[in-house]
Amino acid sequence: MEPGPGPERGGAEQRCRPPPGRAGRSSLPLRLLPAPRAAMAEPEPGPGPEPGERRRRRRVTVEPVLVLGTAALGLQGPLCTQYLWDRLGAPLRYNGSAAHPACPNASAPGPGPALQQEVETLVSHWTLYLNLGGFFVGLFSVTLFGPWSDRVGRRPALVLPALGMALQAAVYLLVMYQQLHVAYFLLGRILSGLLGDYNLILAVCFAYMADISDRRSRTFRVAVLEACLGVAGMLASVAGGQWLRAQGYINPFWMVLAVSLAAALYAALCLPESVRPRQPAKLFTVRHYLSVYQLYAAPGRHKARLQLALYSLAFFLVVTIHFGTRGIFVLYELGSPLCWGPDLIGYGSAASYLAYLSSLGGLRALQLCLGDAWVAELGLLSNILGLVVISLATTTALMFTGYGILFLSMAATPVIRAKLSKLVDENEQGALFASVACVEGLCSLVATGVFNSLYPASLHFMRGFPFLFGAIILLIPAAVIGWIEIWALEPEYGHFTDAASSPTESRAVTPPTEIVDAAE
Repeated sequence: MEPGPGPERGGAEQRCRPPPGRAGRSSLPLRLLPAPRAAMAEPEPGPGPEPGERRRRRRVTVEPVLVLGTAALGLQGPLCTQYLWDRLGAPLRYNGSAAHPACPNASAPGPGPALQQEVETLVSHWTLYLNLGGFFVGLFSVTLFGPWSDRVGRRPALVLPALGMALQAAVYLLVMYQQLHVAYFLLGRILSGLLGDYNLILAVCFAYMADISDRRSRTFRVAVLEACLGVAGMLASVAGGQWLRAQGYINPFWMVLAVSLAAALYAALCLPESVRPRQPAKLFTVRHYLSVYQLYAAPGRHKARLQLALYSLAFFLVVTIHFGTRGIFVLYELGSPLCWGPDLIGYGSAASYLAYLSSLGGLRALQLCLGDAWVAELGLLSNILGLVVISLATTTALMFTGYGILFLSMAATPVIRAKLSKLVDENEQGALFASVACVEGLCSLVATGVFNSLYPASLHFMRGFPFLFGAIILLIPAAVIGWIEIWALEPEYGHFTDAASSPTESRAVTPPTEIVDAAE
């Protein structure tokens, strides 16, 4: 059979290969047609859609690990402080059971102020030693295990800190059974810090959530984890206080041990791995620390590095104010003119934890009409107004009004975490959240030092001044987030303007069907 007269009457192969005699025609349209189709057809059977499909199929997630770890920490922290108070006050014959002397309804005279101050000083010093020991040891272990989990997987990095918290609870139980010196608490704290401690659980849980969520839903999924922190902390604080009053210290710490082991077993046996494919990697190597450093110092990523630094600054300020104000709520409520009893203090603590749940619902609703950055701005506005009202509270009604205004105060931190996560690659999530966990640990230390010093220093002129100070400081992250959101949009408009004014790029985006018609 005689071949057709030209490529317009032939098949697809003739369009790809024009006859030699037609060399005068431009061959550009004939080469553009098969290339896009091949490029679009080849990735379909490859691994591209696999992460999305894996995200849709996954049902069991990391929330139970975070709930169990937070519950163990929420039980252990207050109980440890109260145990130190009792053990260190016993040799001085101080029981601390009298009512607050500043309240008009105090029915019994308390111990001498000098004796009370001595016990408070001892407890604060040992608490500081425990926090510093755990922080500095954990600083090296978290930045080691976090980037390591980017290669070997998240599950090993979740099992190790849960076992470390169980080991710490076992050491605390040994101290209580044998009536050892409280200095042995520091040994348990260091052992837990060597395995990552709670900060590593926090870092790996958020990295896991970044692995299994897409960019659009990541903010809400991170907010769910933040809500888990609030719910677990509220339940643990309420249960721990009642349990201590009924049975003493031993049984609650056995519960801490059991909950920590349950978190380790769940992570090891029930949690699907989110890092695919996993790669063998050495644990003790400087490369893991360099990966954290390169997040903020990698060449060629000036804009991303600047945003990482600014969002980290905003996160540091927001979390520091949160930790600092939460740490002095009880002292503020015990003193005059509020003079709250245990019942009202419990209700106030529950109200502060409910902000996690109300912020989750508010974030979900506001995302329907606002961008994430502006939701964070509203959350910071809620936090600022609530702290201002609390700083001026002289009645119970006004204090609970301040708690109510804080209903959206926890919406900023999940937005910042999600923004940070979107600025790095998928294989850098562990390193990123390890650095965020270290920042969070630093926030706890700074908040304890600043607010616990500021509160007694301001009693003579304004008892609520630390809350007003926190509200003023929160204006800085509000300005930072707003500036980043506005500044980040500018290059996009310039890009579209340049693309529209370039005739070469306009021809490059011509649909392939129009090119074929022009060729025919």
